[in-house]
Amino acid sequence: MTGRRGRRRAPPEPAYVPGTLLDWTSSKHWDYDGPRPCRYCGIDTQLRDSHGSPAHKTCAEDALATQAAEAADAYHQNGQTT
Repeated sequence: MTGRRGRRRAPPEPAYVPGTLLDWTSSKHWDYDGPRPCRYCGIDTQLRDSHGSPAHKTCAEDALATQAAEAADAYHQNGQTT
């Protein structure tokens, strides 16, 4: 017995369910000064992301999911996984 083990496979990617990725229950995500256009879709919103930029929660979640998928694709295309 050589004591060598094969590489462990990565766990499967969790399924993205819209509305469950971010927790925006804090009042810091609400702007009382009035609506401004969402940075993703352009529709007015009073919601703000963690940087203070206007964004709908679902738009921000979709953007994060897209970024994660693109990063995973780039990782796999570079031959980093088996």
